[in-house]
This record gives sequence, C-alpha cells and structure tokens, in this order.
Amino acid sequence: MPPAKPSSSAAPLAGANPQPAADPPQRRPRGRPRKTAEEQDDGNRRRKLMDKAARLFLSKGYAATSTRDIAAAVGMHSGSPYYHFKSKSALLHAVMAEGMAEALHSQQRTLQALGDAASPHEQLRVLVRHHFEILLGPRSGFIPVMLYEWRSLTAAQRKDVARIKDAYEAAWMPALQGLARQGLLQAEPAVARLFIFGALNWSVSWYSPKKGLSLDALAEQAMALFTRAPAEGAHP
Repeated sequence: MPPAKPSSSAAPLAGANPQPAADPPQRRPRGRPRKTAEEQDDGNRRRKLMDKAARLFLSKGYAATSTRDIAAAVGMHSGSPYYHFKSKSALLHAVMAEGMAEALHSQQRTLQALGDAASPHEQLRVLVRHHFEILLGPRSGFIPVMLYEWRSLTAAQRKDVARIKDAYEAAWMPALQGLARQGLLQAEPAVARLFIFGALNWSVSWYSPKKGLSLDALAEQAMALFTRAPAEGAHP
C-alpha cells in the first residue's frame, strides 16, 4: 500500500517557516466586572435619593413628602426619581429593605471578626455596640423610618423587610441563650430579645451626642441593664 499523502493540515516540518501564532485568548478577570463611570454615577444618585428621602420622611412624614420634594433635595428634576424608583412607595421600601440588608451584612462581618471563641457576654456586647452604630451612626436614617412609617408599606413590602429584619435579630439568639445558660441574663432569651430591641431602637428618639455619652458608654449601660457581669476568671 503506498504511503498516505501528508495532509495539508498537518503540522509544519522542523526547519520550515511556520505561520505566526495567534495571540492567546485573553482571560476574563474573575469576579464581577467593574462598574462603568456611568453606572457608579447612577448608583451614587440612587443612594443620595434614598438618604434624602429618609430624612424627609422623618421630618415631614411619608404622606406629606412628595417626589418633587425629594428630587429638589438632591438637585434633580421633579421626574428624575422615577428613573431609579417606580414610585414613592418603592422608594420607601428601598430605604427600609436596603438599609436593613446593609445592617445584616455589617453585623455578620462584625461577628466573624469577633471569632468563635468569644464568650456570650462579649458577643452580646459587640452586637449591642454595632446596633447602636446602626441606630445612631452616620447612615442611621432607615431605622427611624422603619419605626415611624412601617404602616405606610404595602403588605408585600412589609413581608420582604420583615424577612431581613428577622434574620438580623435571629443572630442575637445564640449569645442570649448562652448567657441564660450561665445565669447572666435577666429574662428568658426570646423575651429578652424583644425587650432589648425595643429599648435600643427607641434611643433614636432621645439620644444626643451633645449630652456627652459615647456609643461605647451607651452600650455598656445597656449591657448593665439586661445582663449580669460574668464573675472574674469565669470560663466563657
């Protein structure tokens, strides 16, 4: 049988002049693609709308605040908020839901940084201090809006926000249950959680940094109110 003729697609012989190799395909960077400048600008405008809306909902009330008021506060045309939100109701829902989601993620990071070896007393102190930051810190507008305008949400919106809120509050139960087992909690864990959140949340109506009490000192006062201090040298 005669030898098969070499295929035209066969690799070039050694010493031949090969065709220049094509550039290797570029690898796609891992993770999310970077936002464009336009997307970042849209995100900033959206955040400003939410922040200004939260302040207006608090000062004027949701019913008395118009989208024109919100747009004017941000320096936009009166119809511009509808580019980001379908309605004033959708904006109210976003203020609460996105604010609560950010608080949940921040709380998770705070607990992870604390570590698993922390005692229940240390865990609760960190949770209380973090919650005061959420309530009274620079990005605290959504909590008062939740307290005063909860009924302005639709039933579906309330259910959505409540889902995130429940996850946020559930993270406190291991610390409260651990304190109860040690005899350091002043009430049954589930009831203590309701009392604690009721008391802490209401601080938005009376707290003023001008009175000289720092958030750290406020957290210590709250811990003294709801828990007994562990004995020195006690095992966590």
